[in-house]
Amino acid sequence: MNDVNSRYGLNPAHSEVIEAMEHVSACDALDMGCSNGRNALFLSQHGFNVTAVDHNPGAIDSLQSIIEAEGIDNIHPKIYDLNEAAISDDYGFIACTVTLMFLNPERVPAILANMQERTLPGGYNLIVCAMSTEAYPCPVGFPFVLDEGELRDTYAGWEMVKYNEDLGTMHNGMQFNLPPCSRANLNKLQV
Repeated sequence: MNDVNSRYGLNPAHSEVIEAMEHVSACDALDMGCSNGRNALFLSQHGFNVTAVDHNPGAIDSLQSIIEAEGIDNIHPKIYDLNEAAISDDYGFIACTVTLMFLNPERVPAILANMQERTLPGGYNLIVCAMSTEAYPCPVGFPFVLDEGELRDTYAGWEMVKYNEDLGTMHNGMQFNLPPCSRANLNKLQV
């Protein structure tokens, strides 16, 4: 399989998205906060029909250029402000990696609720987000971080395929606590 990401100087897909392929079969997927499309391109190459959304028009334009150059027909990029919490289509897989911490903290509960509402029965949500705990306070001034157990509580009633609140490392090597669905959490909606 051609590595489209490296061909365009993009980072590889997030390790949690790659690992999710052990559980998730190709389906309609939503890449929330897709940036330049590293996860969307990976999912596309694995047979997913991907809606890739981001609020940054430049990122969407860059992804659209790659799609056109590569003749990709299963990625649909759209400009969308995640703070709106207005996803209107249903998906079998929704990935939100390293995105929530940059959003309006007051909107995050509505965003997570909207993700859950728009996940098909038997579908999955994957969330990777920084968290801050008493033992390991987040050293980065993100607008939003998860509290200990917050994501687990938000997904009460879902089957947890993977959940952790382990320490994680940012791309620049800075280490801090990344929560469940975050850095290692995959939730599945029970049928």
